[in-house]
Amino acid sequence: MPAQTPPRWDLSNVYPSLSSTEFKADFQKLKDQIASMEGLLKEKAATMTGKEEVHALTALAGKLVNQFNDLLLTAGTLRSYIHSFISTDSYNKEALRKESEFDQVAVGIDQLQVLMLGWIGKVAGRLPEMFKHDPALEAHRYFIEESARQSKYLMSEAEEMLASELSLSGSTAWGKLQGMLTSQASAEVEVAGEIKKLPSPALINLRSHPDGEVRKRGYEAEDKLWSSIKVPLAAAMNGIKGEVNVLNRRRGREDALHSAIDSAHIDRQTLEVMLGAMKDSFPMFRRYMKAKAKYLGKEKLPWWDLFAPVGEIKSDFTFDEAKEVILTNFGNFAPELRSFAQNAFDHNWIDAEQRDGKRGGAFCMDVPAVGESRILSNFDGSFDQISTLAHELGHGFHNDCAVKAGKTEIQKFTPMTLAETASIMCETIVTSALMKEVKNPQEELAILESQINGDSQVIVDIYSRYLFEKEVFERREKAELNADELCEIMENAQKATYGDGLDERYLQKWMWTWKPHYYSAGLSFYNFPYAFGLLFATGLYAIYQQRGPAFVKDYMDLLASTGEAPAADLAARFGIDIRTRKFWEDSLKIAEKRVDRFCELVG
Repeated sequence: MPAQTPPRWDLSNVYPSLSSTEFKADFQKLKDQIASMEGLLKEKAATMTGKEEVHALTALAGKLVNQFNDLLLTAGTLRSYIHSFISTDSYNKEALRKESEFDQVAVGIDQLQVLMLGWIGKVAGRLPEMFKHDPALEAHRYFIEESARQSKYLMSEAEEMLASELSLSGSTAWGKLQGMLTSQASAEVEVAGEIKKLPSPALINLRSHPDGEVRKRGYEAEDKLWSSIKVPLAAAMNGIKGEVNVLNRRRGREDALHSAIDSAHIDRQTLEVMLGAMKDSFPMFRRYMKAKAKYLGKEKLPWWDLFAPVGEIKSDFTFDEAKEVILTNFGNFAPELRSFAQNAFDHNWIDAEQRDGKRGGAFCMDVPAVGESRILSNFDGSFDQISTLAHELGHGFHNDCAVKAGKTEIQKFTPMTLAETASIMCETIVTSALMKEVKNPQEELAILESQINGDSQVIVDIYSRYLFEKEVFERREKAELNADELCEIMENAQKATYGDGLDERYLQKWMWTWKPHYYSAGLSFYNFPYAFGLLFATGLYAIYQQRGPAFVKDYMDLLASTGEAPAADLAARFGIDIRTRKFWEDSLKIAEKRVDRFCELVG
């Protein structure tokens, strides 16, 4: 780990503090906005049957859209500000209390959406007329029409209201428990001859340590750590998946996957052809893993060597050095991208330091009131962490494109499938540029390893997580699952995807414990959108290589409008048909070329 301490983020331009007058004023403002919109829906919308004059229907719809946009801006800002404390210090009692208070109020937002969806469904037949009468309404056509489609999957109003209130003591509470347990978990492990007590994010990062014995000890320490808290984590998983199953059934969903596909703004055909192409690529990735095992002097690759560095490349970057790598290569792609990243670095939008109480992994969140983003990572000086920073800055750039295009909060709604486009594109920009500058085969090998390992995680491992979640949902319908059963499902999913690419004696059965995606009732099947994002971004990057700078404007326009059309329509702007297998196979062929070169280099 480099001596320079990575930065912590600054949100002082949002509110002075959680106890500030400004924060309290916006909290009250949110309550007032919810009350106002609730009155509009219950007093006016409730009396309208859809047979009224089009002017009256249009006027009400316009008011609802305007008020909902304003409400989302206030709520989104408060949520991100509170989360900035929770995610970096789960011991912060004041932030935990504010989060609980916010969640109580935010239930009202969920209930407003139920009422609004119900009303839009009721007037669905009049929408074409209404759009003609109000340009602002027309500008939100996709959201409104999608709301009308989803309105048929509502329970009765009373049931929906009850469900949203009970979620605070159900899935929301279970999700908080998982976050608390994993962020505060730590374990002792020997590193460089010294016993160190590492928080879970730092422990997880040992997977890419250059010393194989350290990686193995880290793997063993993880096993003990997750085993020690497996019972409450299994309870959290059961609580959340059980709630989702009940609600899906009561809402008339086909299965747990149904709502996830709708949320991703794709259809089953698209998902099936993409998953089919992914599955057929497994032998190619297994070939890479076998070559890596041979390079490391192993017959088969145990899990702790899956992320082992290969080749030779600088692995002790300071944060400033990482910043320079990113800025230089972002600038070569587009001045707008470099300018955005420079602003993020200069104004401390990034919290990169590893520390106790901070959650693992990385994410980017927008802060609507100031038109900015904030990025969390756990920087350890490795090349992989540079890729992670580039990835999260890509999310921030995506948000920046929408802000600069003047999009409203409703228009900025982006499905996970498309949310991963800019992030993976930015990763690709950095790694592809560095590949052109390699000085020797060992450097080339190190960058190839980073690229292929990332690809394999998004294709092979993501598929294993998809299989895991699918089976958990199916089995949870019949009974609760204990921690050992969850481990068994995870190992079976990994055997089905990694196959003989890994040593089946040493898999990672605890993957379900620390991945926060499994612990959100609103984000079921958070996994397959990552694969979509990787392959879609790979296809777009190939187009960029053909078109050069002329591509950038169209690309930025795409990012600005990801919440305003189905994924298939947006892809069609670039001549891409995501419902056919060929597109996905062509993107995977790019990964295959990297595997071929990797195998050639390792011999």
